[in-house]
Amino acid sequence: MANYYDIYIVGVGGQGVLTIADIITLTATSKGINVNYYPTKGMAQRGGFVKAQLRLGRSSGNFGPSIPEGGADLVVSMELSETLKAIRYAKEGADFVVLGNHFNPIAVMLGKAPYPSEETVIGEIKKYGGKVNFLKPEEVPDFARDNLYTLGAIYKNTGLKKLFSQSEIEKTVADRWPKVAEGNIKTFRAGLEAEIYN
Repeated sequence: MANYYDIYIVGVGGQGVLTIADIITLTATSKGINVNYYPTKGMAQRGGFVKAQLRLGRSSGNFGPSIPEGGADLVVSMELSETLKAIRYAKEGADFVVLGNHFNPIAVMLGKAPYPSEETVIGEIKKYGGKVNFLKPEEVPDFARDNLYTLGAIYKNTGLKKLFSQSEIEKTVADRWPKVAEGNIKTFRAGLEAEIYN
């Protein structure tokens, strides 16, 4: 892995996209790793498009906050159809972590467009040269929050583990929500053991 690492995260409002980005950003900052964090929220608080772009490890300020097409080392998607919008931002050979939640866009609800199947999305990632790590939403434990569960899977299966130790991420999670630290760390650890489909 190079001395920098770019992460592109997508989903819809209410799925915890920005929470995942916050935890990674705070952990990087605690280690003295430079990070540029650029969140984008859709019009709706829940259901609107949300993305976060993280650029970690650059010592110079001579780079923009937006990840260019073909620039991300890791793409994370919390919603199946949103994955298709993010593929072009990945490097060839990038890691993809996709939680296959469905949230029908307006065009699908109006019958103007089909909703993509899991096979279609996985096929497009592979066609682009990406490494697929697919999580089935029905396998997320009842006690678990989707975002922290997915963060566990991200950590276990991607280059993120070369930047941080498990204990460093768990400390960030515990410090962020001290009253529910035990449950949140349990969720993160469940994600470490998640069944991955590729």
